[in-house]
Amino acid sequence: MAVCVIIRRSVKDKKIADKLVPLILKLRTKAIVQPGYITAQTFSSLAVEGEYLIISTWNKIEDWNRWMNNEERLAIQKKIDELIGEKTQYQYYEPVIGGIMPRFEGKI
Repeated sequence: MAVCVIIRRSVKDKKIADKLVPLILKLRTKAIVQPGYITAQTFSSLAVEGEYLIISTWNKIEDWNRWMNNEERLAIQKKIDELIGEKTQYQYYEPVIGGIMPRFEGKI
C-alpha cells in the first residue's frame, strides 16, 4: 500500500533559502529515480512565513526507508539541517479507503 511522507522545514532567512535551493533540487532529482517513488508536492505556509511542507508519496514504506537511509541523501540532508539550524521533521501516513479505519493492533 502506498505511503505518504510529510516533510516539514522552516527557513527563517532569505539568504539561507537561496543556499537551500540547489540542495533541495538535488534531493528531488535523486528521489524521483528511486525505486518506489510515486510523486511529491511542496507547499508554502500561508500562515507561517518560511514554513514548507512536502508530501512525498512512495509505493511502500520499505521504498521510502531505502531512500531515507541512502548515504548520498543523508549527506545532502545533513547540509540542509545545518543551514536551517534544526532537524527536518518527518511523519508517515497511509491512505484510508472508505473512511477512517482505526487500528487496534493487539488491543481489544
